[in-house]
Amino acid sequence: MRELSAEGRLHLYARSLSRKSGTGLHIVALYSAFVVIAAIVFGTLSVHPF
Repeated sequence: MRELSAEGRLHLYARSLSRKSGTGLHIVALYSAFVVIAAIVFGTLSVHPF
């Protein structure tokens, strides 16, 4: 196996960082969607239209 150049190592490191931040971003988006849905549901339950 040949040695990776500094540029190659930096590229691999940057790709692993972007993959981790992308996963974190998906988790934040998923939880915020649940929060918005819960706020809508509980907000409509507290309003008595009739």
